Amino acid sequence: MTNLQPPKTVKDIRSFLGHAGFYRRFIKDFSQIARPLTRLLCKDINFEFTEECHKAFTKIKDALVSAPVVQPPNWELPFEIMCDASDYAVGAVLGQRKDKKLHVIYYASRTLDEAQCKYATTEKELLAIVFAFEKFRSYLVGSKVIVHSDHAALRYLLSKKDAKPRLLRWILLLQEFDLEIKDRRGADNGVADHLSRMRVEENLPLDDRLPEESVYAAEASNKHGQLGHHRPGTKISSSNTPWFRHIANFLAAEYPPPNFFGYRKKKFLRDVRRYYWDEPYLYKKCSDGMFRRCIPEEEVEGILFACHSSSYAGHFATYKTVSKVLQAGFWWPTMFKDAHAFISRCDACQRMGNISKRNEMPQNFILEVEVFDVWGIDFMGPFPTSFGDQYILVAVDYVSKWVEAIASPTNDAQVVIKMFKSIIFPRFGVPRIVISDGGSHFINRIFANLLKKHGVTHKVASPYHPQTSGQVEISNRELKSILQKTTGKTRKDWSAKLDDALWAYALPSKHHLVPPPFILSMVKHVIYLHLAYENSKIYKERTKAFHDRKIIPKNFAPNDQVLLFNSRLKLFPGKLRSRWSGPFRIKEVRPYGAVVLWDQWEETLQSMDKG
Repeated sequence: MTNLQPPKTVKDIRSFLGHAGFYRRFIKDFSQIARPLTRLLCKDINFEFTEECHKAFTKIKDALVSAPVVQPPNWELPFEIMCDASDYAVGAVLGQRKDKKLHVIYYASRTLDEAQCKYATTEKELLAIVFAFEKFRSYLVGSKVIVHSDHAALRYLLSKKDAKPRLLRWILLLQEFDLEIKDRRGADNGVADHLSRMRVEENLPLDDRLPEESVYAAEASNKHGQLGHHRPGTKISSSNTPWFRHIANFLAAEYPPPNFFGYRKKKFLRDVRRYYWDEPYLYKKCSDGMFRRCIPEEEVEGILFACHSSSYAGHFATYKTVSKVLQAGFWWPTMFKDAHAFISRCDACQRMGNISKRNEMPQNFILEVEVFDVWGIDFMGPFPTSFGDQYILVAVDYVSKWVEAIASPTNDAQVVIKMFKSIIFPRFGVPRIVISDGGSHFINRIFANLLKKHGVTHKVASPYHPQTSGQVEISNRELKSILQKTTGKTRKDWSAKLDDALWAYALPSKHHLVPPPFILSMVKHVIYLHLAYENSKIYKERTKAFHDRKIIPKNFAPNDQVLLFNSRLKLFPGKLRSRWSGPFRIKEVRPYGAVVLWDQWEETLQSMDKG
């Protein structure tokens, strides 16, 4: 509007005054200002654009591009667009109605090229609407829009399903917006009519190749992994042949695919009816009646990133991710399969998962031969103070299941030394192996020297993996249950009843085929030992088979990238905090489900149990 040239004919003055007259209520003394121009509309008057006419034209033009005619947008009100098309240009004005008065926000016009000038009237009018929505898109997305047009057929064209491909493409572009088309007489649409007849020399022709600029045909950038709008004429290069090459060749050039005969020909012709070729893209009419652009393989990764992993995507599961792809106007045959594969590789989604029984490693049991060869030790407590004691040190033999326990005021290394010097070594002899967790009361120089002196091997369980010391954990649970049922209300006499609990635990048999612990521990009969060994082997093999039958097998190798599950967060949970850390690189794979991880950042080695 600011570059609008003075009128050169009576028709130009009539068009300009029709535009200005629409907003005359906002221009003070409009009739007096426009009088020099209205005189030129009288009959039998020679057209002479004098200096007085030029001043009136300039004053009115300045009023049309300033307040109160032009107002800033109010995002809580609907927008209104008046658009029109002439033989050589299209024009549109964006506005809002405040206090029942329509104010201007934006003027726009664009000249048509030679080919567009030959469009039919309906195509030109629809092109004017498409131009307006593309020009004012930043204002209109997410808002209610009312379109005023003097071409009544446009209201019915949007619901027409068998229109020309060019019109179908423009209809696709408009489906992004919440719009309502209203009829307006040409005489009442003077603003858009004037804009559509403006001849602005520096104005570029209207480019109707809009798929590249539209949200429905946004290109997928493989470089950045996100949806992006590309300039017209730019395409993503690819060395791969798209999956729809035969359909595109047939629709664009009627070039048949290979082996085009018999049943294949019949099936191809039946399927191709659901596709529409509109240079340079192929569209498919889906079951919901929407047209969506067919996507080649090289763009799939970028689109899935935008619909799943971007800041506004939400990292949803497969179904919702595919729904977002369809809402964005894209389609390809293997959407669900590709989305599932993409989500399974998503780092953020993997870090939010939990470990289930199916993700555990195969069970590795401990099978012993001789009684008192293998002992497991562990502390229980703290309990309510009972005669000065707060802790219980438990030791259990892995073959006979015989349990020894002492109450103590502390849980330090001195208590462990006392247990072995006064009970284990004198009563049962020197064991071959001792199994414990990694607590400081077991991992210290004093206890290590004692075991080394007697030739005992010390096995330490993996951190936060109590299954390694499963036998002593079971004994702890049974003793605690007995004490809970036999102590008084104050719970302060448990240390006095600990010996009775031990005797009660040793008397019954664990199974009708297995002798009780006191028989296996006190009798060196070969039959009993052999029976205990065989029954223990059968039981543990059945337990392993039951445990392993539903797990997902996993094989790790050195240099594999893995995530480490932080089981401590089960005890100390943190909101919005992932239980997975890493990634770590595997340094070494050891037997029985253990791996050594290389921390790339701290440059240290960590030994972890895979289960």
